[in-house]
Amino acid sequence: MADPHDAPAAPAATAVRPAALLGWRLLALLYDLFPALALWMLAGSLFVIAFTVTGHATHENIAPFSRWQWALWACCWVLTGLYATWSWRRGGQTLGMRPWRIAVTGDDAQAPSLRALWARYAVASVSLGLAGLGFWWALVDRDRLTWHDRASGTRMIRRPRR
Repeated sequence: MADPHDAPAAPAATAVRPAALLGWRLLALLYDLFPALALWMLAGSLFVIAFTVTGHATHENIAPFSRWQWALWACCWVLTGLYATWSWRRGGQTLGMRPWRIAVTGDDAQAPSLRALWARYAVASVSLGLAGLGFWWALVDRDRLTWHDRASGTRMIRRPRR
């Protein structure tokens, strides 16, 4: 007779993987800085060309906090968001997440919606602007989730070795 305290083993496909540790997240964020820098350099070059073509002096820089500068910052934020959400949507990982085997998934272990991914990106941006406070929150959260995990209904998991 089976012991009533023995619970049946959950199938591997439905088992929820633990949230990725903060250290893995920060390493992935550092790695993802490089593709983001490439996108920012491309955007900056296009803005300088457009700035020059619109009649500004050839050796004149875009003034800090000008409309041009704000537009460039907004463009860089959107480009980085497109990179992140497109990567997350196409397999759950950006280039920086692959070496650490971490991936974004929905709370239900399904692929998150595009809306949830953009919410994740927006809240993570605010968190970074506040000295990473939303990331550091994972150190005290019982499920090791960050603000953007909670706000978007997503989580980062660590995939097993193949």
